[in-house]
Amino acid sequence: MADDASYLKETTTGFYLSVRVLPGAKRAGIVGLWDKRYVKIALRAPAVDGKANAALVDYLTEAFNVRKNSIFWVTGQTSRCKLLFIEMAQATEREKRITWLKHTLLTEK
Repeated sequence: MADDASYLKETTTGFYLSVRVLPGAKRAGIVGLWDKRYVKIALRAPAVDGKANAALVDYLTEAFNVRKNSIFWVTGQTSRCKLLFIEMAQATEREKRITWLKHTLLTEK
């Protein structure tokens, strides 16, 4: 997909996703963009002892229908702003999930 979504960089084997987590939220899910560079994801888990990171991985595995070992930390394991690589080599499935993400971001306020 050729657009200016700076929170997402697609490769032939997957995509990089910039995320800003909001731990301790009442509900988990995508809540929009932060600074046009990060996907804001609310998590119920607190930012204590890696619980928010584990909850983020759980959320992403379900949202993108991938296994946990397909999600790689690039930066930000101890920060609210994170960069992850989600391995997804099948182009049609990758396009489907990226389209879902962009549609979700368009419908969130």
